[in-house]
Amino acid sequence: MSYSSKLFALAKQFIPGGVNSPVRAFRNVEGEPFFVRRAKGSRIEDVDGRSLIDYVGTWGPAILGHAPDVLVRTVQETAKDGLSFGIPNPWEVEMARTIVNWVPSVEKVRMCNSGTEATMSCLRLARGFTGRDRIIKFAGCYHGHGDSLLVSAGSGALTHGRPDSAGVPAALAALTTVLPYNDPEALEKAFKEIGHEVAGVIVEAVPANAGLFLPKPGYLDLLRRLTQEYGALLIFDEVMTGFRVARGGYQEMIGLRPDLTALGKVIGGGLPVGALGGRADIMDWLAPDGPVYQAGTLSGNPLAMAVGLAQLKELEKLHAWPRLEELGAFFEAGVREILAEIGVPLSFNRIGSMFCLFFTEKPVHNLEDAKTSDTAAFRRFFHEALKGGAYFAPSPFEAGFLSLAHSQGDLEDTFEIMRPALRAALQKL
Repeated sequence: MSYSSKLFALAKQFIPGGVNSPVRAFRNVEGEPFFVRRAKGSRIEDVDGRSLIDYVGTWGPAILGHAPDVLVRTVQETAKDGLSFGIPNPWEVEMARTIVNWVPSVEKVRMCNSGTEATMSCLRLARGFTGRDRIIKFAGCYHGHGDSLLVSAGSGALTHGRPDSAGVPAALAALTTVLPYNDPEALEKAFKEIGHEVAGVIVEAVPANAGLFLPKPGYLDLLRRLTQEYGALLIFDEVMTGFRVARGGYQEMIGLRPDLTALGKVIGGGLPVGALGGRADIMDWLAPDGPVYQAGTLSGNPLAMAVGLAQLKELEKLHAWPRLEELGAFFEAGVREILAEIGVPLSFNRIGSMFCLFFTEKPVHNLEDAKTSDTAAFRRFFHEALKGGAYFAPSPFEAGFLSLAHSQGDLEDTFEIMRPALRAALQKL
């Protein structure tokens, strides 16, 4: 028995399902999770000594790669002066100023501890500011496990076939209206019927928790126009895309300004972090200036702030975003070449360094399209790729991530792993 298997057996005695986040359980790939000992650059090493090229990147934050020297040094230097204060510190001020300078729509920002906390706070703030209760979200968009948002969600909830969670009160879920993504007619119809009840519309800037699919041209512009027309707030969830697809997030790429933005991942450099920001007149409704309560003992933690700042400065210094686009384009070209060799035109979506290969020939624009994927074929691919030395997310409904630590050699090695893995996965189609 491997050491990972022994650890998993032990973990199941003390942790529900043996994991601290459901998708890690490998149930959607009918497997058993491995345990990681260390990670460096583009690779992770498990407790049994196996080295894998990593395309999960701790689900997005490892944009410089794992354990880059600049971040490790920052942790060591900052920790010497204390791990947590529960008192204002200079790093949180500098982080706030950096976010305001980089993200076009953000005039003020409040730090918190996770993407879930950021989106939950955005909803409370939207309801408090507008005096309305109803929220609109989109099928397959995952915004964390807050009660109002765990309705027709993606990520782990979708993976396990439970888009709604037990424990979410029906009365609260009834205040969340779920619409199909990339469907302008459904969007316009909903606003005509309930627009004046809507406090806010929350949307992943680029949905990346039911696989990855891109907004069709004009769709987000329509959403911006309708929210303004009906007095609802537009909330962009840029936890995945913020500081990864562009310096100022996806909103900078498309020139659209939401009212509120939820952030996380990259601004912690791998440490727990979240943030919400937006128009000053809305943000000033937060306590202590306003009546909307939001708080956190570890919010603005000095370690997370210092490390996040170091990562942002390094990204800017390295002119990271053109390089990430080059890596993404090279990876996409290689995957498409393999698919052409095999003769099966699977759907591949990508933006910058984020990607998803869907095991369906149908173009994927929303959750319903994504659900046409052949999950059995994905399972076969996942395990063959893992045996070959490449680690992709253990679910067909998750995005993959490239980092600046991935070399062209890493990608070429991955193509050599993917070629037989895809042939094995698709031979029964």
